Amino acid sequence: MSDVLKQLEAVLEERRKADPGSSYVASLYHSGLDKILKKVGEESAETLIAAKDAEHTGKKDDLVYETADLWFHTLVMLSHLGLSHTDVLSELERRFGLSGIEEKASREK
Repeated sequence: MSDVLKQLEAVLEERRKADPGSSYVASLYHSGLDKILKKVGEESAETLIAAKDAEHTGKKDDLVYETADLWFHTLVMLSHLGLSHTDVLSELERRFGLSGIEEKASREK
C-alpha cells in the first residue's frame, strides 16, 4: 500500500511545477496554504457527514470516497509544507507500544 502513497507523492511533486491552469493540484499549490487548508476542512466535514450516514444506513461507499478525498488533500497540505506521508508514518510507528494515555501525557509537558 505504501507504493500507492509513493506514487501519489511523486505526482504531487510533479504538479507543484505544473501550470495552475492545467492541474487542480497545481492550482491548490499556487493558491497557497489557506486554500489548501480550506479544502482539508471541507473534506473533513464531508467525511464526518459520510460517517454519520454510514452508521445509519450501513452504506459505507461514500465514507471511503470522502476519506480518500480527505487523505488526498491532507497529503497536498503536507507536501506544501515540505513534509510527506513518511513523516506521518514515522510518527505513527513511534507511538506503537505506547498507551494512548501515555502518548497524550507526553504531549502535555
